[in-house]
Amino acid sequence: MAVATEVRPRPDAARPPGAPRKGVILGVLCVALFIAMLDNVVVSNALPTIDRDLGAGVSGLQWVMEAYSLVFAAFLLTGGTLGDRYGRRRVFLVGLSLFTAGSALCALSGSLGVLVGGRVVQGLGGALLMPGTMAIIRHVFTDDAERARAIGLWSGVSGAGLALGPVVGGPMVDAFGWASIFWINVPIGIAGVVLGAVFLPEFAERRGRLDVAGLVLGVIAIGALVYALVEGPARGWASVPVLAAASVSAVAFAVFAVVELRVATPMLDLTFFRDRFVAAAVWGGFAVSFGMFGALFFIGLLMQDIYGWSAAGSGYTGLPATIALMAAAPVAGRLSARYHPRVPLVAGLTLCAVALGGLSLYGVGASYAAYFWVLPVLGAGMGLAMSPVSITVMSRVAPARAGMASATSNTARELGGVFGIAVLGAVLTARLSDSLTDRLGAAGLPAADVRHTVDAVTAGGGGGVGHLGQAPPVVRHASETAFVDGLHLALWTGAAVLTLSAAVVAWLMRPERRAEQPVEPSGPVADTRPVAA
Repeated sequence: MAVATEVRPRPDAARPPGAPRKGVILGVLCVALFIAMLDNVVVSNALPTIDRDLGAGVSGLQWVMEAYSLVFAAFLLTGGTLGDRYGRRRVFLVGLSLFTAGSALCALSGSLGVLVGGRVVQGLGGALLMPGTMAIIRHVFTDDAERARAIGLWSGVSGAGLALGPVVGGPMVDAFGWASIFWINVPIGIAGVVLGAVFLPEFAERRGRLDVAGLVLGVIAIGALVYALVEGPARGWASVPVLAAASVSAVAFAVFAVVELRVATPMLDLTFFRDRFVAAAVWGGFAVSFGMFGALFFIGLLMQDIYGWSAAGSGYTGLPATIALMAAAPVAGRLSARYHPRVPLVAGLTLCAVALGGLSLYGVGASYAAYFWVLPVLGAGMGLAMSPVSITVMSRVAPARAGMASATSNTARELGGVFGIAVLGAVLTARLSDSLTDRLGAAGLPAADVRHTVDAVTAGGGGGVGHLGQAPPVVRHASETAFVDGLHLALWTGAAVLTLSAAVVAWLMRPERRAEQPVEPSGPVADTRPVAA
């Protein structure tokens, strides 16, 4: 049974800071968040160069990418809980210091093992600092409308970090080498630590016994699940490592739920989800990441392998989506403050579904001018959907639980992206395999050659289309067409999930009845009023 816990603000948290100081605080938090999100994806364009310099191989390159996201997702809940207990400023600064040190280690690495180790340190640092950014915003911006605008900017920066990764990474690697994408974090991180130590307030420490069992079980459950989802497409869903990881995750989640329902101060208070607004917001965050980041992963392959863009050029083609996202996120904050978070969240999910459906209209040979309109719709949908999730969660939880609540919504987003890549990748690969088999068979290729080509093209979830080399034109055309067939089915699947999610969120976030009150599992009574101007 959850019990109330003591909240002891520090002296400098007794009164909200003035407007200039608030601006500095928000700037420090957003810059730290930007580099943490950027490093989710910025490495992608550096992988060929890393392979040449370190001899990483395909499996090694996978771990350069996956080590960060695996640790980041696994420790997000831990970062939020530690911040709630020991101080959000303290844990934020520790996380930013670790992220900066990990970046330096990556830049200096002369071997694959050291590089992967640096990525692990980066991921741990990112997981510790990210929940604190939202929790500090929850404390500093006390007015509902002001907080909504701050969260809108926070969401825009978060999305921009992900969207700008390919745009920033390609040119930097070409001009300065792959180490530059890590070196750039070091001066930014050092400046962030210094400014954070001076300007960030410390507050809202929870007392009570630390939920060590919950911390350990949460890391195991989420880490094993992410591992299974990331490795499933490459190793095979029936492989021993993937099945073992999935089994460990299932058992750990079950035990975690039992523990969290019994301890006095749980790491994740499951009664949060009795509040239908919180449940809807968390699901909305999961759904937009499922549909969008899952689809974006394969859209990059479409741009380069089918439409012929270079790595840097592919990143530049996404700028309309990035600009629209950065413009829409603050608008979503204002809409949430003026009306209700349901309005921009449902609109964002719907626009994302429209964008995915729209992209499925174009096949091999489509021009950029033809499908250009999809990109700003895509970005606007993402920007509108991101802010309301955080605004809803932050407005309906006790301040003492802000870090845990932020970590919960961010973990859902992270898992949504991993699920999206795994599930949509499986849909794409299955359809690609069937279509290519039929097309090559109809072209008269021997059965052995058909099997060999299908295996080559479907390796790595469809990435093999770009590596057919000097294959005969009939094979190349059949492979490209089959890939587009598979991508279209994956896009329709993502659009269907987003459309259904928009309907579910609209229903769950319907106006409250007078007698309906938010669930506050622990801590002081939170500001439970609807976000209003």
